[in-house]
Amino acid sequence: MTELTWARNALQNHVAPIGSAQTVKARIRLSARRLKWKFSRVAAVWYADERVSMKPRELRQIEEITGLEYGRQELRAVEDLISNADALLMGNDPDFYGAFVAGMRAFASAFHSARASRGDE
Repeated sequence: MTELTWARNALQNHVAPIGSAQTVKARIRLSARRLKWKFSRVAAVWYADERVSMKPRELRQIEEITGLEYGRQELRAVEDLISNADALLMGNDPDFYGAFVAGMRAFASAFHSARASRGDE
């Protein structure tokens, strides 16, 4: 998930969720007020304009307001755990443990994808 996609989802689902205002324009205006950004900047992020690049301070500001954390940190931690499991298990019998490691990797990937799609990060 890119920074822009994460920011768009955070704006739409947490900063100004559907019930907070009637129209998308009103939700964008509400997001702009809460973040103290210009309306045009919020609209560009809201619609995930590919020309927009998210600045680290903007991501931190969204994290502070929503309480969410950008998913790369969690993904990195999961990948570190998997690499440690690889190192521990692959040494003894690769034929037996290879399937176990592949299964754990698939489980962690599915778990992470499910959490990311629900917005529980």
